[in-house]
Amino acid sequence: MTVEAAFCSVKTLGLRRDLPSIVSVSGPSISEMIGADAGFHADQAWWAYWKGAAPLFSILAPNGAAARYVVMANPLKLSLIHPEARPGVVAAAAYSDGRRVAEIPLEEAGEWSRKPGHVVWIGLHEPTLDLLRQLQREFGLHDLAIEDALKAHQRPKLEQYGEALFVVARTAQMVGGRIAFGETHLFLGRGYVVSVRHGASTTYTPVRERCEAAPASLSDGEDFILYAILDFIVDNYMPVIQAIQEEVEEIEDSILAETSTRSHVQRLYQLRRDLLRLRNAAVPLVEVCRRLEQPGLPGIDASMSPLFRDVSDHIRRVQEEIESLREVLAFAFETSLMTGQAQQTEITRRLASWAAILAVPTAVAGLYGMNFDVMPELHWQYGYALVLTVVGVVCGWLYWRFRRNGWL
Repeated sequence: MTVEAAFCSVKTLGLRRDLPSIVSVSGPSISEMIGADAGFHADQAWWAYWKGAAPLFSILAPNGAAARYVVMANPLKLSLIHPEARPGVVAAAAYSDGRRVAEIPLEEAGEWSRKPGHVVWIGLHEPTLDLLRQLQREFGLHDLAIEDALKAHQRPKLEQYGEALFVVARTAQMVGGRIAFGETHLFLGRGYVVSVRHGASTTYTPVRERCEAAPASLSDGEDFILYAILDFIVDNYMPVIQAIQEEVEEIEDSILAETSTRSHVQRLYQLRRDLLRLRNAAVPLVEVCRRLEQPGLPGIDASMSPLFRDVSDHIRRVQEEIESLREVLAFAFETSLMTGQAQQTEITRRLASWAAILAVPTAVAGLYGMNFDVMPELHWQYGYALVLTVVGVVCGWLYWRFRRNGWL
């Protein structure tokens, strides 16, 4: 059964037998709707009513509640799924001991982050300034960090603002045959991690799911979430490189088959430029991870150093793949140009050969076309046949020579 609820705040949500005593009901009893052994516990009284004949009811706070939630109920279970979607907010949840304990509204994020043993993980996608200002009030974020997070034109970096860290990483995806770049800005402090995505970027839902599937690791806190996101960003560079590598191999085959065109040369140049941009996006993360490996940064435990070192190793591998692929592209580009020049030379040789062959009859025709009065062979009975024979023999000999030398 689906239950739609609107309320201001619910501190806990669990199983109770006294649901009918907590909620006053207008219409069929809630015991009949969701079972006598199910219920929820809240910090104030609620009212419920049927919405027509549909199996839906609303739970309203006395003050007319603003926040809306959707919950699923069955005869033995009532569980909160998530707050109503808010533009720019992908997910907002609180964790304790590596397990998700609640989906939270942003207005309560600061309160949840200050609870002992709790971590708030919020994911945003191209948020507005108002949304960032709200998080700034909740977590005390620095003005400069908020300004950087609003504009997606930052170089990968790590900055420390008091007891908080601000990390910028570049993301990459293949879009329409070109590398599209985006940015991820990460706020990290005691009890919270906020990720802000701009531009081309894969959703971090798989990261959250992987972390939630390993509560022992997620219980390490904010620094493990930071590691998981950075590792995911770096791993997503490899599909981009592999896609370019496959395309370059196809172009190389066409070049070797002497079927390359001008578009292939232009494409090789574009790919080489894109790889340079990818290198500039990925390599600075080595310095970011190097700083995260060093002790002294707030919120980063020394035990996380091997994990950040592993991310650095992945970045270096990406760098090596990029450099190797750029060399292949350079060779392919040069080979394409050389192949084009060889084709032009071949055409020039053929034209020159035929021009030399045709020069013989042209010269003879020009000689006898001068209209001199005294040309004895013109009046000789076999003169015409002799001239044609000489022209044919010379032209045939030239053709044989050019053919033998590979010009024709």
